[in-house]
Amino acid sequence: MNKIRIAVLCSGGGTNFQAIMSAEEAGLIPSGEVVLVVADNQNAYVLNRAKRYALPTAVVDKKEIPSRAEREEKILATLKEHRIDMVVFAGFLTILSEKFVKAYEGRVINVHPALIPSFCGEGMYGLHVHEAVLARGVKVTGATVHYVTEVCDGGPIIAQKAVEVKEGDTPELLQKRVMREAEWVILPEAVELVAKKLQGELQ
Repeated sequence: MNKIRIAVLCSGGGTNFQAIMSAEEAGLIPSGEVVLVVADNQNAYVLNRAKRYALPTAVVDKKEIPSRAEREEKILATLKEHRIDMVVFAGFLTILSEKFVKAYEGRVINVHPALIPSFCGEGMYGLHVHEAVLARGVKVTGATVHYVTEVCDGGPIIAQKAVEVKEGDTPELLQKRVMREAEWVILPEAVELVAKKLQGELQ
């Protein structure tokens, strides 16, 4: 069976991308392979990580192309050029339109650093999520992998994992724990789960 061709879209450091690649190297994603990395910021460290794996990269920089519609067209063209079957948002801060979602319906997943439906939606990304968790005083947070739909953080949930909020946590400490204990665990698992499902549909 042909492996599902995966593109990872990222805006920053690419630790979730790294988690996927480490899982792929360990043979934990037999149904798919990452073949492209797309960043919306030319200084995103994920581009350096991609180089280490000799992966093709594309940059659709927000400063160079302020129009979201134009950036989206460029991303779609790049995905088509690389014959992408599945898209993974791994800390990708551009919210894409319904048109994009429709083009890859059921084939786009996202990792969110909280237990959806809590602490999600517009403006809830990165440290903002963990600041909100601490401000609310909840004792348990976590991460969610879900399908991407036109509703921000509103698609069907694929996987979730809970993480304890500890006394004395700062947003930065909590962010690291959620990444280590939840995001880096469930994202590679969800990638394999969805890739396997798509393999069955696309063959």
